[in-house]
Amino acid sequence: MGGTEHLTVRREGATLVLTLNRPKARNALSIAMLVGLYDGWLEADADDSVRSIVLTGAGGSFCAGMDLKALAGQGMQGEQHRDRLKADPDLHWKAMLRHHRPRKPVIAAVEGHCVAGGTEMLQGTDIRVAGESATFGLFEVRRGLFPIGGSTVRLPRQIPRTHALEMLLTGRPYSAQEAAAVGLIGHVVPDGAALDRALEIAERVNACAPLAVEAVKASVYEAAELTEADGLTAELARGWPVFDTDDAKEGARAFAEKRPPVYRRA
Repeated sequence: MGGTEHLTVRREGATLVLTLNRPKARNALSIAMLVGLYDGWLEADADDSVRSIVLTGAGGSFCAGMDLKALAGQGMQGEQHRDRLKADPDLHWKAMLRHHRPRKPVIAAVEGHCVAGGTEMLQGTDIRVAGESATFGLFEVRRGLFPIGGSTVRLPRQIPRTHALEMLLTGRPYSAQEAAAVGLIGHVVPDGAALDRALEIAERVNACAPLAVEAVKASVYEAAELTEADGLTAELARGWPVFDTDDAKEGARAFAEKRPPVYRRA
């Protein structure tokens, strides 16, 4: 199992839990964290026993964005990982889910700060849970910067355009309640309970047929880039083969026999 000094990896049953682990820096993204994240996404997809991924942060924060000093090479933290960035100049975008989409569902468990690059990475996740005191926002315009992690493209596709533009153009913080109201997150829970709720959701996902889950996720994202007619055609191409799997037959037998199904990715 992978991980780095700023990214811990552990298993909870069929769920791989990735934890951003720089609590003193509010989990700002470092080289070590980015390398660990990307390796975590790859590990989850390569291991068929992993059926879901939970992304969270240590110490009461999710992610305060990019640590520009660390990425610029100021200080020695993460130097042992710098060759990875040189070998793959796109690695940081893959780590932040801008240029990589895991096959397995990704559930975000947010506490505290989830701002700037944190909110950008959040948009690459599939299901989102936040503690009631969590804070979201894209602050780049207040600093003369651009939210280049994908937000000008993704955010208007995920929440109504008027709310996306207000978030992008004002750079103001949003509470968890506001974020839920506009559709950026799906669940608001008491502080400290986000990870538990995310793991509960993951367990529900894990109980479903993995081939079907992965096909459904892929179809949703594929169709988002297509016309409705093309999306429906693509859905049939992805969906029909699922009906021929052993998992589908097991689902039908389990229903008839009134027992929980046992899926084997076949």
